[in-house]
Amino acid sequence: MGKVAFIFPGQGSQKVGMGFDLAEEFSAVKEIFEEADNSIDIDVSKLCFEGPEEDLKKTANTQPAILATSIAIYRLLLEKGIEPDVVAGHSLGEYSALVAGGVLDFSDAIRLVRKRGQLMTEADPSGKGTMAAIIGLTADEVEKVCEEGSQYGVVEPANFNCPGQVVISGEKEAVTKTADLAKDAGAKKAIVLNVSGPFHSSLMKSAGDKLAKELEEVNFNDAKIPVVTNINAKFTNQAEEFSNSLIKQISGSVRWEESIKAMIEDGVDTFIEVGPGRVLKGFMRRIDRSVTALNIEDLRSLNKTLKKL
Repeated sequence: MGKVAFIFPGQGSQKVGMGFDLAEEFSAVKEIFEEADNSIDIDVSKLCFEGPEEDLKKTANTQPAILATSIAIYRLLLEKGIEPDVVAGHSLGEYSALVAGGVLDFSDAIRLVRKRGQLMTEADPSGKGTMAAIIGLTADEVEKVCEEGSQYGVVEPANFNCPGQVVISGEKEAVTKTADLAKDAGAKKAIVLNVSGPFHSSLMKSAGDKLAKELEEVNFNDAKIPVVTNINAKFTNQAEEFSNSLIKQISGSVRWEESIKAMIEDGVDTFIEVGPGRVLKGFMRRIDRSVTALNIEDLRSLNKTLKKL
């Protein structure tokens, strides 16, 4: 068996009930949720286990909720003797990866993502921005339609997820018009997403500037496990590099497909999505079917994955 990567999901993977059955069964999981509750000003456990969905999907709540669920499952995996050789996380998931890599303490990370969610909401208070998934065009083709669409306002590639799926972000009119241009250019689908802001676009620059001040208050360690960062798809170990990549990431593109390919080139042949949902596992099928993609989000998927390892 080659190397194992743990990959951590981002916003959009949340659902009411996440982490509940594992917290009932394992004290390691329950302890992380309790630590989350004590670290910030919301009841993370209640939000994850019971909802309501309306509250869970608010960005400032979603981010700590997903982080807590992911790290709770990560701690459980360590208890079961399963450790990664490398870690990465999609957007918000990068914070989970930094906790797993020993770069950030969990209590610092949960406070940071609570603040990050608030700053991202404040960056687009009137809801002028949105995002759209472009299906069936290459990354270059999407960059080209964004250039064309920028005559209508800010529109930029936000997430390079997998072959044939790039998410764009920016001002509503520009994103909608660019989605139409993408269809004209041969995209199979161009779907405007139900998100609360234009994440990973230059419209989030103010959030990045404010986040920089928050990050100055936090202690970053050198990584014990290499982290492949979103902004450059490179293996990163040095403490000082992580703060910079988190600031850039909020208004820059998530280079997910390149990140996965970099790990495969380094000998990773097993990827485990650690946290709610199966979004990243789905991307894996599009990136490289020859590697093993597993996920753990509840008791059922835990048992299924443990049997395969």
